[in-house]
Amino acid sequence: MAFEVEITETAASRIDDLRKRDQRRHKKVVKTLGFLEQDPHHPGLASHRYETLDSRHGEKVWESYVENRTPSAWRLWWFFGPGEGKITVVDVGPHP
Repeated sequence: MAFEVEITETAASRIDDLRKRDQRRHKKVVKTLGFLEQDPHHPGLASHRYETLDSRHGEKVWESYVENRTPSAWRLWWFFGPGEGKITVVDVGPHP
């Protein structure tokens, strides 16, 4: 089952800024969004619950890898919804 991926203004702004500053990393983010759309539990994403953060409305927030084994590796933070078959990307950036 493919998901419809929605991106918050915050995440969209970061992705757009990344497109202008770092094409290599931007390409990785776009690839990660594609995997997320097809299967949020794709092994390459290493998706796992981000326990320290939940959305404003109580949804469980997940973290997926954009990069791995690199300093300040980038991640996507997202939740299921709103509604069936949708995923909302809350933010994208370096792992805290």
